[in-house]
Amino acid sequence: MNEANYQYKDFVATRLYCAKCRASMPVVERLLLVLPDGYLYEYLCQECGEVLGDRKVSLKAGDQQLF
Repeated sequence: MNEANYQYKDFVATRLYCAKCRASMPVVERLLLVLPDGYLYEYLCQECGEVLGDRKVSLKAGDQQLF
């Protein structure tokens, strides 16, 4: 595959819909877990603190040797 297919590989959200606030709100990304194969982050609403989603970042093969 060429490089254009990886355009959104490391997508990070800046705003997500919050059902509690009933609007698209800015979010804070917080590290939730450090896993053997990557990191798990969760997105929190900046206004009310509600969890709006999560994101898993996988480690590259060379980085996994550190665990």
